[in-house]
Amino acid sequence: MTPMPTLRAAADIPVSRRSAPPTWVVVALACAGQFLVVLDVSVVNVALPSMRADLALSAPGLQWVVNAYTIAFAGFMLLGGRAGDLYGRKRMFLIGLALFTIASLAGGLAQAEWQLLVARAVQGLGAAVLAPSTLTILTSAVPEGAARARAIATWTAVGGGGGAAGGLVGGALVDGLSWRWVLLINVPIGAVVLAGALRWLVESRAGERRRLDLPGALLVTAGLAILAYGIVQTEAEGWASAATLMPLAGGAALIGLFLLVEARTKAPLMPLKLFRLRSVSSANGAMFLCGSAMFCMWFFMTLYAQNVLGYSPLDAGLALVPSSLAVVLGSKVAPRFMPVVGARNLAVIGTLVAAAGFGWQSTMSADGSYLTAIMFPGILMMLGAGLATTPLAALATSGADPEDAGLVSGLVNTSRTMGGSLGLSVMSTIAAARTGGGGSPVALTEGYALVFRTGGGVLLVGAVLMLVWLPRTVVARG
Repeated sequence: MTPMPTLRAAADIPVSRRSAPPTWVVVALACAGQFLVVLDVSVVNVALPSMRADLALSAPGLQWVVNAYTIAFAGFMLLGGRAGDLYGRKRMFLIGLALFTIASLAGGLAQAEWQLLVARAVQGLGAAVLAPSTLTILTSAVPEGAARARAIATWTAVGGGGGAAGGLVGGALVDGLSWRWVLLINVPIGAVVLAGALRWLVESRAGERRRLDLPGALLVTAGLAILAYGIVQTEAEGWASAATLMPLAGGAALIGLFLLVEARTKAPLMPLKLFRLRSVSSANGAMFLCGSAMFCMWFFMTLYAQNVLGYSPLDAGLALVPSSLAVVLGSKVAPRFMPVVGARNLAVIGTLVAAAGFGWQSTMSADGSYLTAIMFPGILMMLGAGLATTPLAALATSGADPEDAGLVSGLVNTSRTMGGSLGLSVMSTIAAARTGGGGSPVALTEGYALVFRTGGGVLLVGAVLMLVWLPRTVVARG
């Protein structure tokens, strides 16, 4: 799940008298930070079975290894961008990367489930502070025009490459060393990038002064985390038990309070007025729905490859390389098709292609072959995801005022990541209910297959939603 570009229209004010470093150095440092953030979304997937065996993780704990990172990442991403504007992009880059690196060390040394989950949550917080600064640092350093377009293309490709490399890097580390190195590898890389950033980056911040909406970020993140916990509780307690209903009600109440705070504060984290624009509300709704299905693909494909087909972590990482490259290909070719078929139609086509892949994947068996059980359906799923994401992002950012472009792009990232986090909780509960606690390859396959059937249905609903609600074309901004 590669974060979409977040461009800020506010004027940048340099606050350092140091001479500007070579442009390629700034681009390299920004891209290195982005690579680490995106890599850690996917790199742990192939390590999950090894983590579970070593730390005796529970089934809910296993999915929280992923969710702790993504919920903190999504919940604090907008706050991280605002903090960079207010306190300086270089400062937030350094703070975010330092937090991310220290949390990676703590996670790699964890001796208990709770220690690993806390470390993953702190990693997500660090990523949320770091990620918005990577692009704003890059766009501040590169003049507008062809050079900036090439720099942003490099940043985007590195993000896609991080997602694609996650499974392969994680598999190689788990097979050659141990699962701990999927986290520990961030420490030397983070230290090198930190040293380079301290030496070369020049501080800057936006000219506008805004209050940091910390209450909003805390409310939305806590609300989503508690809501996800309530969904996970249904596996053991059922939907009607107090252990399930109380966190569900509490999470919903916190999200409602978040919306109330955003409506009343002078400098909201998420200005609700933006959702009056059809392009913003419809595209973010579609992104949330699609993210809830597509994000689960990596998690369950990895578990299927290792727990059912008996792949090693490295083999599982290699098995997912074609689908990882397919999402990069889809994202790259989508802009060429948008002028021909239209942004809305391309988003619908991409979603239907992904739904076809989900439907094919749902026919998996306990003795499936690589080509028909992993490779071809995986390519369809991720090619469709790449084709759909670019037009949805373009529609989401169209029609808004130029000064809101960065915030709206951040909302796209947040909608997709939050949808993925809650979707993983729901899908994991569905899989567990179908297997009924059975751990045989056949029982596990039935649970995974039901997840992909459900995901395909969600995507079909998303395609209908897009046809009815999305604007036909990208609206020019005023």
